[in-house]
Amino acid sequence: MTDVPMRDKLREQTRVIIQAIRSEEQMLRDKYAFLSHQNTIGMLILLFSASTMIGLGSLYYYEILPAWLVILLIAMVASISHELEHDLIHRQYFSKMPLIHNFMMLMVWLMRPNTVNPWFRRHMHLHHHQVSGTEQDLEERLVGNGIKNPLKRLIVIMDGLLGLVLFRKVYEKEIKGFSFGKVFHAAFPIATCYFVVLYTMIGYHGLGLFLPIESYIPAMFSPVISAFEFLMVVLVLPNIIRSTSLNFVTSSMHYYGGVSHLHQQTHVITSKWFMPFHLFCFNFGKTHTIHHFVPNQPFYIRQWISHKVNKVMKQQGVRFNDLESLKNANAFPG
Repeated sequence: MTDVPMRDKLREQTRVIIQAIRSEEQMLRDKYAFLSHQNTIGMLILLFSASTMIGLGSLYYYEILPAWLVILLIAMVASISHELEHDLIHRQYFSKMPLIHNFMMLMVWLMRPNTVNPWFRRHMHLHHHQVSGTEQDLEERLVGNGIKNPLKRLIVIMDGLLGLVLFRKVYEKEIKGFSFGKVFHAAFPIATCYFVVLYTMIGYHGLGLFLPIESYIPAMFSPVISAFEFLMVVLVLPNIIRSTSLNFVTSSMHYYGGVSHLHQQTHVITSKWFMPFHLFCFNFGKTHTIHHFVPNQPFYIRQWISHKVNKVMKQQGVRFNDLESLKNANAFPG
């Protein structure tokens, strides 16, 4: 238990950090009038991201760009959709226009189909802010936070469905109100289709290593295989890269256990070793800690002010690059 002087110190440090974040944001808004058009900015980012993904998919379809390049580029663009979903969960865009707001929620789900639906994730994420750093934080535990075994952790980070099945009993025992059925059904229908495509193609190409599987498949299924091959390039593989990068970064930067204050929930990751992962999760490790202090802020503002705010956070005792915590299942050092 943190003693009273330490709690007072953490409370004061947190106050200074929040004040710095809000001050930097206000200076930007005072300087750039266009930032007041928040709904429009959010929609333009969504349309740009979605159209870019469609455009890259078209360039692959017409054999203008190779598969490997399309996969990497779409993975980077898809990472923007995660930030948009994050903002939408906190109702940053069209909060008073539910039709448009829910349209945006649906679009970001389609762009990153290996996740539960964003309406369900809203409940998980808001709960995450309340219980971050504890065993009740389902959102972070679903992506590997708090797992000490490196192999099991890797499975959870790379494959959310397999991880959910693997840790089902643990979650049922430790997390109040956890329901495997609710989480599983929150994936239907978009994530369900994603995993059908993924596992079908794993099986198809896996068997193809040992058998001339093409000769066993009726000709009528050839268009299905071709469609699945296309989806693997333009949606499935990019989102495996995107989600694996994000899950690795977020599960590395959130503490699990030993947390007694908002100030202790995360550390900031700026290590050069994480740069390849940051490319596919929109700089998440360098900016997400800001979100814990001030949740209701658009992601592009957070990115804009992160350089200055990170300096303040370091001065106020927020840890940076505490990768030693990975050896102890993300426990906060105490």
